[in-house]
Amino acid sequence: MGKQARISGTGFAVPPRILTNAEISQRVDTTDEWIRTRTGIEERRIASEDMHNSDLAAEASRKALCAAGIAAEEIDMIVVATTTSDMPFPSMACILQQALGARRAAVFDVVAACSGFVYALSVARQYVASGECRHVLVTASEVLSRVTDWSDRSTCILFGDGAGAVVLSASDEGASDILAFHLGGDGRLGDLLKIPAGGSSKPASHETVNAREHTIRMNGAEVFKAAVQKMNFCMRMVLRRAGLEASDLDLVIPHQANLRIIDSLRKYLDLPREKVYVNLQKYGNTSAASIAIALAECVASKRLARGNLLGMCAFGGGLTWGACVLRY
Repeated sequence: MGKQARISGTGFAVPPRILTNAEISQRVDTTDEWIRTRTGIEERRIASEDMHNSDLAAEASRKALCAAGIAAEEIDMIVVATTTSDMPFPSMACILQQALGARRAAVFDVVAACSGFVYALSVARQYVASGECRHVLVTASEVLSRVTDWSDRSTCILFGDGAGAVVLSASDEGASDILAFHLGGDGRLGDLLKIPAGGSSKPASHETVNAREHTIRMNGAEVFKAAVQKMNFCMRMVLRRAGLEASDLDLVIPHQANLRIIDSLRKYLDLPREKVYVNLQKYGNTSAASIAIALAECVASKRLARGNLLGMCAFGGGLTWGACVLRY
């Protein structure tokens, strides 16, 4: 049996700038009521022009390190989940390492869109369980406002910016541990949610910029259907692997994309509203960062206590999905 892996610290950061539904309705043909009734989103945070993704990542990470009582020099590995890195390379993890002064850490990124935090946490858990690492920093950070087409009302209402981080530490004390993961993906459905240009197959050009191909494209109806199906599926699978029933969970933190998707998951699991955490009304969809931000909020507000059983699940572009059950 491997070592136990315990979340020893959490933190999150969001830009101060709030963008309301009313402001968006001045840009595109929509209303506050239309957005709220179809998504549950009321506002989202938007990074200023001089704020980088790595700035948010560093702020969230410093808070997590402080909560864990861990110095940056003690971190053995940094795993960053993002689709909006500061630049194609070096990785966000390299940039974050420099910002924190975590000189001993191995560093790399995980790109799994909205499922990124769960994927990154699963990687970190393996390194801790094997004994290879004592402390791993897992940070999920996005600045989606930079890749949003603000003339497309079907997508510009959804996304926001923010970062969340956890320190995962080896522990021989207590019952805290990550109990099970379930990860999956289906590349055949990748065209449903993507940024078409900017990679090596379609590098930046006047044509791609003019066609707004460096911004998010989404088939909303099909993504919604797939998200409902796969989030329900991966929660069923991870509960089975953990030997638990949904009723055993003290709290579920789903990816914060759409309130109707979250309500579908809650009904599928037959859980009361108070057991499913929702904060998308404040932040919108922050992709990989959404669960990490919500987790840090739950810890800060004492909504999550040591010994509680927590379920997390996500769905994102790729298509990817993932779920985790842990005893906090």
